[in-house]
Amino acid sequence: MAKLIINSYDEFASYEGKELGTSEWVSIPQERINLFADATLDHQWIHVDVERAKVESPYKSTIAHGYLTLSLLPHLWSEIIEVNNVKMLVNYGMDKMRFGQPVLEGQSIRMTTMLQSIVNLRGTCKAEIKFKIEIQDQKKPALEGVATFLYYFNN
Repeated sequence: MAKLIINSYDEFASYEGKELGTSEWVSIPQERINLFADATLDHQWIHVDVERAKVESPYKSTIAHGYLTLSLLPHLWSEIIEVNNVKMLVNYGMDKMRFGQPVLEGQSIRMTTMLQSIVNLRGTCKAEIKFKIEIQDQKKPALEGVATFLYYFNN
């Protein structure tokens, strides 16, 4: 699916209740997991100790941090939609977030989205995006929830 290009609040609002798109697949190699561990100071062995994980982990592999999966949301979102004529975009909140299953090292993820609701708050667009982060070749998603963004359109 091609990237959705939005140029105004009214154009964005016309997608309320509709699917917005699906991102490309993104691979989660051990190097990315290690870099996230370094950035967050979360070096729990299930994420970074490949040999121990092969033996002791129920997954027989290291797994991505749940927050690593979540942190890829802005990148995946930018592959789905481009909203023009905005002076600022702010993350406003996350709701109903649920981690369904871990992402194993080497797996790939992508995001599907739907515009759950949109409202114009005196020139600020509050968009609630229902999202699902899928794991390639898996039925159960890695993560799902509702992300709320505030778009400040130029006048």
